[in-house]
Amino acid sequence: MNVLEARSIHKRYGGLAALSNVDLTVAKGQFVAVIGPNGAGKSTLLNVLTGLALPDEGQVLLDGHAVTRMATNRRIRAGLGRTFQHGRVFSRLSVLENVMTGAAIRGDLSEGGLRDVSMEIIKQMGLGAEAQEAIGSLSYGRRRMVELARALACRPHVLLLDEPAAGLNSGEVDQLVDRLNELRAAHGLAVVLIEHNMGMVMRLAERIFVLNFGCKIAEGTPSEIQTDPAVLSAYLGEGYVHAGV
Repeated sequence: MNVLEARSIHKRYGGLAALSNVDLTVAKGQFVAVIGPNGAGKSTLLNVLTGLALPDEGQVLLDGHAVTRMATNRRIRAGLGRTFQHGRVFSRLSVLENVMTGAAIRGDLSEGGLRDVSMEIIKQMGLGAEAQEAIGSLSYGRRRMVELARALACRPHVLLLDEPAAGLNSGEVDQLVDRLNELRAAHGLAVVLIEHNMGMVMRLAERIFVLNFGCKIAEGTPSEIQTDPAVLSAYLGEGYVHAGV
């Protein structure tokens, strides 16, 4: 069963075609990556999926139900969570308070319930010792983990991640990969990942969609994508496979 679908999505900004006839399907519990050069339309696609941008044509379905014109907060309550390319956290609030803002979006928990759910997620993310610390005192990598914890506190069954490894060192990327694998196993999450770190993509993704100039140019397993001539030409580069990434 597909938990998230984009069907024939078109999105224009003035004379620019940001997305042209783009399809995406995500099955329950599946890890999907969307890759491509800068300006390919990846973040625009996530904005359409989450309701931050409305498509000019096409449909978005969540659990088989059309949500194309549904407001973002209603999509979150229906089970869609997201992080952003440039981390958006409340720097004057503590880790716990930040994560509680995510848990509160569903609107179905008491204050005590918000705290309990948030602390559980914080511990799962390895942030328990920092729960009461202000976000501003944390390293950049730890702040990215808090943003992921906040998205998880919304209790999504589909999680959209916009370049979560951006700015992380190799050790932090390894920690992120481990956490995402643990979360998928624990919660059965479906994940859509936008990421330029191809090592991370190839370690996590079961299926990869490739965008270029707003069009989908390829779709397949990691091994298929690594050898696709169109992908090598447009994005990965001819030396990619030989580099052993």
